[in-house]
Amino acid sequence: MAKPKRIDHVAIIVRDIEQALCFYRDTLGIEPSEVKDVPSEQVRIAFLPLGGPAGSEIELIEPTAENASLNRFLEKRGEGLHHICLEVENIEAALTEMKDQGVPVLDEQPRIAAEGRAIFIHPKGANGVLLELLEKA
Repeated sequence: MAKPKRIDHVAIIVRDIEQALCFYRDTLGIEPSEVKDVPSEQVRIAFLPLGGPAGSEIELIEPTAENASLNRFLEKRGEGLHHICLEVENIEAALTEMKDQGVPVLDEQPRIAAEGRAIFIHPKGANGVLLELLEKA
């Protein structure tokens, strides 16, 4: 069984990372470990670590392209929770298991993510929540 090891991150979609950091960094005191562009995903991500080396993160994600699917998500639903990411040991095994169980997945094969390889589970299969399963690099 591809049981998740831990919550890796919670992703929050924002219109402007710098504006969002005014709250997360300046008000809550969570310093970003990195803010980086991920052109392949058409996003800019601010990584906000919590709980030390084995802790989880909040990721602020800002779409960087007008035609990006994340931009459409933002326009339709507004800022807020985008997805929850669970770390797994083996992404191929997780994908096979999800397909075998009839779970609706958005990926036919693992995609390259900011921190490894990942698949997404459609919200229809996870009680309305977009879930990412991630095998860390």
